[in-house]
Amino acid sequence: MKGALAAGVLLIVAAGFMAGLRSPSPTPERKQTLTIAAASDLKFALDEFLVEFRARHPGAAIQVTYGSSGNFLAQISNGAPFDVFLSADVAYPRKLAEQGLVDEKEPVFLYAVGRIVVWVPKGSPLAVESLGMEALREPAAKRIAIANPQHAPYGRAAEAALKSSGVYDAVKDRLVLGENIAQTAQFVQSGSADAGIIALALALAPAMKGQGRYWEVPLEAYPRMEQGGALLKRAAAPELARQFRDELLGTQGRALLQRYGFSLPGE
Repeated sequence: MKGALAAGVLLIVAAGFMAGLRSPSPTPERKQTLTIAAASDLKFALDEFLVEFRARHPGAAIQVTYGSSGNFLAQISNGAPFDVFLSADVAYPRKLAEQGLVDEKEPVFLYAVGRIVVWVPKGSPLAVESLGMEALREPAAKRIAIANPQHAPYGRAAEAALKSSGVYDAVKDRLVLGENIAQTAQFVQSGSADAGIIALALALAPAMKGQGRYWEVPLEAYPRMEQGGALLKRAAAPELARQFRDELLGTQGRALLQRYGFSLPGE
């Protein structure tokens, strides 16, 4: 009887040991995902910035959507799940703050001042370097691309510059509207437009730098383009969002933005 009892105990111990061997390993910790809504003028600068940011935060997944700031305002107001909003017009994140959609502990911040240029393909007959905005009066400028002023800050800046330079009435019927400033640049880069008023940041990007010529529109020709951002109240990764903002506004981030033609707040 004692032998049978001892054998039973051994079987129970052995079964427990084997069950321990078969028990699943702990579930690996899920990656934090940072979702960013960014104005399309940031496309190349931010992509470059994120190479090093990802290297410094290997446990994070970063997802960026580029588009027009006005459209993002509408999407976020209607519940779009972004952690960070980087707008080409600081007025938009301020509107979100008024709606109670920005993290109350984190104020709206300025990160850059945008600038615009008149850009033409390399082989264009338009002498933008010497004529500036007046080159758009030429017959060769049959189609002139600008971003849609209805929801794109760069479109409003382009329209204001055309009016202040006195050429708007001469060219208004030749304007082709892009959904955002990146699509506007694509129109003129691909030949769908003969000239475009685009962000200096895009003109300086490697994808466009060697393909065209540009003239920088004087800053006094259009309202100052203060670009701002916000950390959103619904953020799924608030701490990672803060780290992203702090690094973008840090020494390396500011130097990168300057390299892409942005002025910095306070300059």
